[in-house]
Amino acid sequence: MVQSTTPTLTLKDYKSEVKPTWCPGCGDFGVLNATLRSMAALKLPVDQTVVVSGIGCSSRFPHFIRTFGFHSVHGRALPVAQGLKMARPDLTVIAVGGDGDFFSIGVGHLVHAALRNIDITAIVMDNETYGLTKGQTSPTSPHGHKTKSSPYGLLASQFNPVATALSLNVSFVARGYSARPKELAALIEQATLHRGFSFVHVLSPCPTFYNTFDAWDAAVTPLPEDHDPSNRLKALEYALDNEKQYIGVFYREERPTMERVAREVVEPHEFRIEEYIQRYA
Repeated sequence: MVQSTTPTLTLKDYKSEVKPTWCPGCGDFGVLNATLRSMAALKLPVDQTVVVSGIGCSSRFPHFIRTFGFHSVHGRALPVAQGLKMARPDLTVIAVGGDGDFFSIGVGHLVHAALRNIDITAIVMDNETYGLTKGQTSPTSPHGHKTKSSPYGLLASQFNPVATALSLNVSFVARGYSARPKELAALIEQATLHRGFSFVHVLSPCPTFYNTFDAWDAAVTPLPEDHDPSNRLKALEYALDNEKQYIGVFYREERPTMERVAREVVEPHEFRIEEYIQRYA
């Protein structure tokens, strides 16, 4: 991660001229605010930071931030972000998306991102529904949930993002809540500073198609102050709690990242597009 030497950057410096197009009350407003706060706190250079997204309401993120952005296809934010970081390890790379994007069509990429431990930050906005396509069930929808796509109630089990990330041994695992943007900004800041793959699960309600604000207001609980982020088994215990939605840093471990190890194995050299085309012409 590259930090700016310019001390004058503020939250407004990271806002683009494009206004967010989410529904009134959408939790993603809080996530956007928290992300901008974290960028301003770290004074990230806008020309050295990239936000990559997939498809969905939350994946409109790159349009609203004045850094470089890449609006990719459905479920592919993680492979694009990883490839970018491997090619340009000097950049700060953030991948954003929703529960459908990351845990449905894109869930396979989560496994490999965990194994590679490439230094990117993934921010997943989870509203437990498909908001962009008008309210069908998503992998994180609760069992029995009735929607247009499950009129008799969802028959599948509910996906647990934090427990899954912990089981995959992701090197940084945290959860935040969009209604607590200051706390969430602090989590995103820690995730960005972490050297390795950082996974930030964010409870981000959709008031239009599945309003979970009241339920999550009652369930959200900070992790105990004495929680040891190096204790993965204890973190998993908190992640599996069915009564509370714990927020905070569940797990953190420092270990080698693939983009650094790869450069120790293979010395990088200048890529010449003309020679590449000629070779395969």
